[in-house]
Amino acid sequence: MTEDSRPYRPCVGVMLLNLRGHVCVGNRIDMAGENWQMPQGGIDDGETPRDAALRELEEEAGTRKAEIIAESREWFSYDLPETVSRQLWGGRFRGQTQRWFAMRFSGEDDDIQLNRHKAEFSAWRWVPMGELEGLIAPMKRAVYVRVIREFAHLGEAADGEAG
Repeated sequence: MTEDSRPYRPCVGVMLLNLRGHVCVGNRIDMAGENWQMPQGGIDDGETPRDAALRELEEEAGTRKAEIIAESREWFSYDLPETVSRQLWGGRFRGQTQRWFAMRFSGEDDDIQLNRHKAEFSAWRWVPMGELEGLIAPMKRAVYVRVIREFAHLGEAADGEAG
């Protein structure tokens, strides 16, 4: 088959950091087993990426207690397996292209409520940024490596402050 000419679905991703510099990840409810990821989702028509990131955080983590502290310099794209991409979103997209936002969490752990909206995660936890790559599905791993590299200084600074 020739190269896939379908476009990428425009999305956002959120790296939510607590005061210790650990990252919030959720285990996807629609997949069996361990399928951890950071909150992410599509950009609605007429919505800015920043607004989409705040909305996705509230929809997936059930909280607004966060402030944007950084935005990725570029968009990061990944292809979905063709069998999956042909089923999702009416088969219109080959994968996703994402603008990532780092946010500092200002609440308490109880403020994260996965069931505040239609639940997309069955569980959540804080993990050190260095453990993210090993938790993520292979198709998203290259994007996560780039996101971690871009936002690494934010986790390190927080770890030093928490001392």
